[in-house]
Amino acid sequence: MTSTEAEFTSIEICAGAGGQAIGLHAAGFRHLALVEIDKHAAETLRRNIDSRPDWAWEKQHCDLKHGDVNGFEPLRDVQRAGRLLKSKELDLLAGGVPCPPFSHAGKQLGKSDERDLFPRMLDLVAELRPRAVMIENVRGILDPKFSDYRDFIKARLQSGTYREEDGSLVEDKGLGYVVCHWGLLEASNFGVPQLRPRAILVAIREDVLKSAKGDLKYEWPTPTHEDAVSVVEALEESMRARYEAYYDGPRDRDARAAFERWYAKATERHEELKVKGSAGIAPTLVGGSKKHGGADLGPSRAKAAWRQLGVSGLGVANDIKRCKEKGSEERDLFRPEGPMLTVEQAAIIQGFPKDWIFDGGKTAQYRQVGNAFPPPVAEAVGRSIMDVLKAARERDAQSS
Repeated sequence: MTSTEAEFTSIEICAGAGGQAIGLHAAGFRHLALVEIDKHAAETLRRNIDSRPDWAWEKQHCDLKHGDVNGFEPLRDVQRAGRLLKSKELDLLAGGVPCPPFSHAGKQLGKSDERDLFPRMLDLVAELRPRAVMIENVRGILDPKFSDYRDFIKARLQSGTYREEDGSLVEDKGLGYVVCHWGLLEASNFGVPQLRPRAILVAIREDVLKSAKGDLKYEWPTPTHEDAVSVVEALEESMRARYEAYYDGPRDRDARAAFERWYAKATERHEELKVKGSAGIAPTLVGGSKKHGGADLGPSRAKAAWRQLGVSGLGVANDIKRCKEKGSEERDLFRPEGPMLTVEQAAIIQGFPKDWIFDGGKTAQYRQVGNAFPPPVAEAVGRSIMDVLKAARERDAQSS
């Protein structure tokens, strides 16, 4: 499929900086709309779509005008082929609905949290009736304390019984979907150098899976990488470039020694963990809250893990050019505990393409990276869904 074709279409809510969109695009989906309320993340999407030749179709057809998903009415707002989109025409509705209601790092208020957008996602499923649904969240959603809420979501999609907060049982006839799988995928199994388990729900419309012309089976993604990519492997090139900016100058000796120190420490940690059947991957990146200060690499446990990889987690570094301009190399590169990461390096840890553009100041950019869904994991799930959609199309075409 060329970049000007749209054989399979998608709409994504809570799109963020595009982590999921990148992966689904790589899997072959073309986005009719990307809905994101954060102004910097929305501008990130716009800037990349405008500048990337492989996103030429989206540049012409993707709706980026809608920020608040609660006011998004796709059958009124989104066009396909010069006319308004109709129910049952969309191939995939996807979204990484907000994580805080279910995050282990938060209060885990679940459906009582005003940020919970699962009900809105289900309303959009009812309106659009897409062939497939993909919902991403933190692993906390799979905790036992949310079993009743998971039952509600599954019942709404495929019919069933769930328990209300007052203990009463409710029967829902469902929207005509099959919840094919709701489980964890670990990002490091897909080439992402980070500990990042994500809970993914995949549901496919019943008539796509089951037909008089033949039934189809959905296959959950299998790992693409037998061995995890380590932090030292992922960051060696970019870390070397940061220190090389000071070679052959007054800090030449310091820069060479600091790079070698980082490389040795990160390598040693990787080799140490390899013996134990693990790898020197990064702890989970977090986006942090807008209510609290600047960006850093997470709670105390995460900072300790970064220290073992030769990285300071106390903040985010300036990029090479700005570091030179501001003279911030003592803070950014020459700390006793090691260098801090730049936004670009955090994006590498998250699995973004190296040339992906992030809008806003350093803190706004880092938050977009830290909150993202790793593109390689989204691609793997996208391909697993695409396999079913293609098989259904071929089945129905042969029998018509």
